[in-house]
Amino acid sequence: MTPRYTIGIDFGTESGRAVLVDLSDGRELAEHVTVYPHQVIDQELPGSGVRLGPDWALQHPGDYVEVLKNSVPEVIKTSGIDPRDVIGLGVDFTACTMLPIDKEGEPLCFRPEFNGHPHSWVKLWKHHAAQKEANLITERALQRGEHFLPRYGGRISSEWMVAKVWQILNEAPDIYKSSDRFVEATDWIVCKMTGKMVRNSCTAGYKAMWNKNEGYPSDEFFKSLDPRLQDLTDTKLRGEIVPPGTPVGGLTKEMAEMMGLKPGIAVAAGNVDAHAAVPAVGVVTPGKMVMVMGTSICHMVLGTEEKWVEGMCGGVEDGIIPGYWGYEAGQSAVGDIFAWFVERGVPTYVKTAADKEGLEIHSWLEKEASKYQPGETGLLALDWWNGNRSILVDADLTGLLIGYTLRTKPEEVYRALLESTAFGTRKIIESFREKGVEIHGLVACGGLPQKNQLLMQIYADVTRLEIKIADSTYTPALGAAMFGAVAAGSAAGGYDTIVEAAKNMARLRTKTYQPIPEHVAIYEKLFREYCRLHDYFGRGTNDVMKHLKEIKEEGRELTYAKNPL
Repeated sequence: MTPRYTIGIDFGTESGRAVLVDLSDGRELAEHVTVYPHQVIDQELPGSGVRLGPDWALQHPGDYVEVLKNSVPEVIKTSGIDPRDVIGLGVDFTACTMLPIDKEGEPLCFRPEFNGHPHSWVKLWKHHAAQKEANLITERALQRGEHFLPRYGGRISSEWMVAKVWQILNEAPDIYKSSDRFVEATDWIVCKMTGKMVRNSCTAGYKAMWNKNEGYPSDEFFKSLDPRLQDLTDTKLRGEIVPPGTPVGGLTKEMAEMMGLKPGIAVAAGNVDAHAAVPAVGVVTPGKMVMVMGTSICHMVLGTEEKWVEGMCGGVEDGIIPGYWGYEAGQSAVGDIFAWFVERGVPTYVKTAADKEGLEIHSWLEKEASKYQPGETGLLALDWWNGNRSILVDADLTGLLIGYTLRTKPEEVYRALLESTAFGTRKIIESFREKGVEIHGLVACGGLPQKNQLLMQIYADVTRLEIKIADSTYTPALGAAMFGAVAAGSAAGGYDTIVEAAKNMARLRTKTYQPIPEHVAIYEKLFREYCRLHDYFGRGTNDVMKHLKEIKEEGRELTYAKNPL
């Protein structure tokens, strides 16, 4: 029997990666990572020197094409397979990562007249500069009693589509007017490969307030926000919306030549990275939370009926697996916090010690932090270094570390930061359980679980749940490849449903992490203190974090006034 393969392409925050997958058992035969040449753009626009404001995070859409150009041919070359045996492609993206396009489907930032304008570029998921608009959307929805709001935990995030679109309208009406549509980057790259622009129901449901039975919120609601937005969904957000795994079209000849593949193979509708990972770890029924752990964490849960849970990022029917409600929550920074500390918070002697032992700084800190018992550091942190996604949905919150003394060591701080993210996940789990969403086990995937054993043991101890680990290093990409197999269908050697694909292609490691009872007892005490800090600083009792950000902006404006471009 002729072997059949699909390629999954995962577009992350700092890089994109492609995996070539055997459809018979889900084995990854080859993978390749392309680092984005422009990385995250959060200081100034490339080439123009135009400064960006606080909480901005942009990307260059050309970087995504580089992933197709470099990583796809490389996995074919490395594996040595016949490219004619590749039957489908699937992609996933961080979300909401959105961009304005013109009538030809090209990003506005590619046009010379708009290249120097920040609002013409891709707004990455962690672009939080639309917090004002997000707050107003939530406020108006509450005033009007809009029934879509509880599906999103009672608050709309600055990371999502409509808040970002409204920010463009408010700050750059010429960009808004010149845009034919605002689209998710995952849909744009699928259009680039097929020549067909469709929207996927995953990003539409979780990031743009769309519902498969009701559509978008009403024109009247958008008019109540801003009369200029009244026809938003019929104009700038128009387009057919299809479920993940739907075949959008065949790979065009031009793109096939660039990627080293056969023209016409099936390309699946786009998906979100975390959502694609769920079937890739074999979770196709309720009861388990999938944690996609990287720079941030997305927490994915399935349910049999609609529940309204505080702070979730969306409850979408058929949003992850057909036949179930799919719920998403998340933490805006996890790996990013650890990376920040390693890059900017450790003294020189730590690097010297790590080099002497032949270790990376992360590994050295993990080794040293493992020598401490829970609670021994005397430290406690809030995990809001990039705002709070769930359950407070507030990008204006910031990080906090309490308990420092003159004897505090870097490895103790590192451990406290690890613990803080585990407490944030526990808070999310408790929020789901309070509303009747069952969670009795965890499955972890992404870049962190296979690298940091201490982190995973802390998560097991804090959550009091067994944690299973994905076998794949690139689980979202594996999931994307599985949806590519569904787009191809069984007639071409793929699968007809994502459940069938998961049965044959999903893989977990044999090692699991079990809660250690004596650790659990101490972490229960620390979690209670975490919750006190969480509510004190996060629910309006003390808004010092927000006041500090306001004062910071005043200082920034003064600096710019004294040092104009």
